Amino acid sequence: MPAQTKKSVDTLSNSAARGTRTVLLGILTSAALAAIKVVSGVLGNAYALIADGVESMLDIISSLVVLGSLRIASQPPTERFQYGYGKAEPLGGMVVSIALLVAALGIAIQSVREILTPHHLPAPFTLIVLVIVVATKEIMFRKLSAIGVSIGSRAMETDAWHHRSDALTSAAAFIGISVALLGGEGYESADDWAALSACVIIAYNGMRLLRASLEDVLDVAPPVEVERAIRSIAEAVQDVRHTEKCNIRRSGLGPRAGRRAPGQKRRGSAGPAAGAG
Repeated sequence: MPAQTKKSVDTLSNSAARGTRTVLLGILTSAALAAIKVVSGVLGNAYALIADGVESMLDIISSLVVLGSLRIASQPPTERFQYGYGKAEPLGGMVVSIALLVAALGIAIQSVREILTPHHLPAPFTLIVLVIVVATKEIMFRKLSAIGVSIGSRAMETDAWHHRSDALTSAAAFIGISVALLGGEGYESADDWAALSACVIIAYNGMRLLRASLEDVLDVAPPVEVERAIRSIAEAVQDVRHTEKCNIRRSGLGPRAGRRAPGQKRRGSAGPAAGAG
């Protein structure tokens, strides 16, 4: 294996390993918080908290999808898949984005049902649980988002928003339960109205992330400054005077570009790649 190719494979493996460790941490966190929220919701008569716990369970499923896409995307190219398996990563991002939209729809439907169904005021201790949940989920969002950006993982960036959406619904539940406790009788459904409003934010980000993943799958052109940088690298090679064409696409983890001489057969691999001729 050529030294450059081996270095690229090692880089992909290291990136995937970093992403895998972070996603596994997210799975364990979501599992623990899901159990805490469901039990607290049942004991504290907080239906929004129960729905929030169910959403955390969905986070686990989406994180498993991201975990699988990272492992597949990190595999080196083969004779059959000469461009590598990089597209598995944005495909995983699409699945997670759709799951985010489904979660928003599900929470909205459940919130409307709870608004129409009379129930008792939630217990005050549920506010403490929600503070812990919001803080933990926001930390996980920041951690996954930072790692996702650093290794170029669209799926991890999308999965990070699953944690942020959980934090948003929990924050909405906190506000709603606070209003219900302060308002007393007649304000029992305040937490459900708050959860319903949070669904709009979750759905918006689900659409935004789905669009970004879809662009990666369809090989959308990168920003002009990226093309200029790649052209500069290609033209800096000895005996190269000009690059007539520079076709660029993003695929897989981490920044990567390759130059193609005129007449050379195009071959690709995982990672953002460019063909210049």
